[in-house]
Amino acid sequence: MNKTARFLIAAGFLTLFVWSCQRVPLTNRKQFVGLVSSGEMMALSYTEYKGFMDTSKVLPSSDPNAQMVSRVGEKIRKAAEDYLIANNLSKLLDGYQWEFKTVKSNEVNAWCMPGGKVCFYTGILPICKSEAGVAVVMGHEVAHAIAEHGRERMSNALIANGITQAGALATGIATGNQDLMNLAGQVLGIGTQVGGTLPNSRKQESEADKIGLIFMAMAGYNPQEAVDFWKRMAEAGKNSQKPPQMLSTHPSDETRIADLQKNMDVAMKYYNTYKK
Repeated sequence: MNKTARFLIAAGFLTLFVWSCQRVPLTNRKQFVGLVSSGEMMALSYTEYKGFMDTSKVLPSSDPNAQMVSRVGEKIRKAAEDYLIANNLSKLLDGYQWEFKTVKSNEVNAWCMPGGKVCFYTGILPICKSEAGVAVVMGHEVAHAIAEHGRERMSNALIANGITQAGALATGIATGNQDLMNLAGQVLGIGTQVGGTLPNSRKQESEADKIGLIFMAMAGYNPQEAVDFWKRMAEAGKNSQKPPQMLSTHPSDETRIADLQKNMDVAMKYYNTYKK
């Protein structure tokens, strides 16, 4: 391959990268999302969410824990929507179909898929301890969806796997391309992976913490509860074997708590403005 060809290829990829970037709400970080549309991510998310719920022990709407999760979810939803509308970003909500479910499981986990499909496991509720604790987790998980972290991971994964054509995911869904479907499962943490820790990068985790603080504050929950929650999480996991931070997809408990404290002044301003 001559120098001219290499230059044209490099220029093409650079153009694709620039064209396919957008800014994350609130943090303003530039992210690469252009190889997968938000509609494609939501279509996959809705299908997988239904399949998971159909095979899980979903708490009935009359259950107090399910009611609490739903109540907190609606407040965080309104806060997120209010923030986006106020900042002329309401287009990010196109196609959203919010849903808040609680599943009976000992897993200490919760997640929000693209498009607002939320699941809490009963195993995390004792660590949440209160409605404010649920709001910490809810704000964080909803922040992942609003920041389009799943779409970002999928676009980066497609590049890493050499699949760069537009509409690749849509083609995979339509044709049942197993390689693409497996890749989607790994990125979203769905199917057999949904019960485990979602494959979020440390950068995205920290970003979701920051955005989540603002969402919970706007919903009327004291963001200082986030520090207490993560201290409880650290205590609950102190006997488990955790990988070093450099080898983990999540920040260390110490780093996470320190970062939350750094962002607390801004979050408290929102809380003092929006609290009832």
